[in-house]
Amino acid sequence: MTVFYKPLTNVALLLLIVALLLLTGCSSQWTFPPMAVPLQPTLQQEVHLARIDQLLARQDLSDEARAQLHYERGLMHDNLGMRDLARLDFNQSLSLKPDQPDVFNILGVYFTQNGHYDAAYEAFDSTLELDNSHSYAERNRGIALYYGGRYRLAHQDLLTHYQANTDDPYRLIWLYLVERDWKGEPQAQQALATRKANADTAGWGWKLVDMYLGEISERELLEQLAAQGKDNQQLAERLCEAYFYLAKRYQYQGDNDRAVALYKLAMSGNVYQFVEHRYALLELNRLAYRQP
Repeated sequence: MTVFYKPLTNVALLLLIVALLLLTGCSSQWTFPPMAVPLQPTLQQEVHLARIDQLLARQDLSDEARAQLHYERGLMHDNLGMRDLARLDFNQSLSLKPDQPDVFNILGVYFTQNGHYDAAYEAFDSTLELDNSHSYAERNRGIALYYGGRYRLAHQDLLTHYQANTDDPYRLIWLYLVERDWKGEPQAQQALATRKANADTAGWGWKLVDMYLGEISERELLEQLAAQGKDNQQLAERLCEAYFYLAKRYQYQGDNDRAVALYKLAMSGNVYQFVEHRYALLELNRLAYRQP
């Protein structure tokens, strides 16, 4: 099945220009944000989808095989940003084979994105009941609890997730985000610095930790990101992460206009499967409905 993309409308293009102007006009640290070409579906993905469609048309499939194909097609739709089609496939997969922890996990992420937190908790609980070693369900439940304002429980999940790999910078960052809202900025900063000091800090993600600790500037972060990106795929992925976490920082500072612009930029590369892309839209919706 070929996936078609509409070109930017005049309104969408205007919104992007406004976002850039907000960033360039308000910041003395950098003048123009690096951008990546939005990711597009590959020939391999299109062929894979077509092949799954052909297989699902067969009448001799077992329920288990059909459930697996719906799950795989759901993942493909999810990676291409076709979330409603993905959800239909995941639900169909569960109806054929109810004991699938991975399906409950991704449905929990969808519930979180839509702000249906109680349903998300139940989905992640189902994942962990079926597979108590499913670490990503634990992380995702922690994030859902964070967005649901249940910081103590979120901290428990994300701390357990962090302790399983203390060298993963993203686990530190999500702990920091929870602790900042729960315990306040000074305590969260101290905990982040302590965890960083005890970690192996090789890898791009640690630049984001350094940014939160004030050890590198926003301009340095983006310059290093642009210089080190080996191809457009990597550049799009790193920009998605960088713009999301920069947006969170500006949001904490009360600069919601720049936060909104950065959340939009985080989504602009079409890195649909990244946590940062998934929750950028949730953040935008929360900002849109927040009372001044």
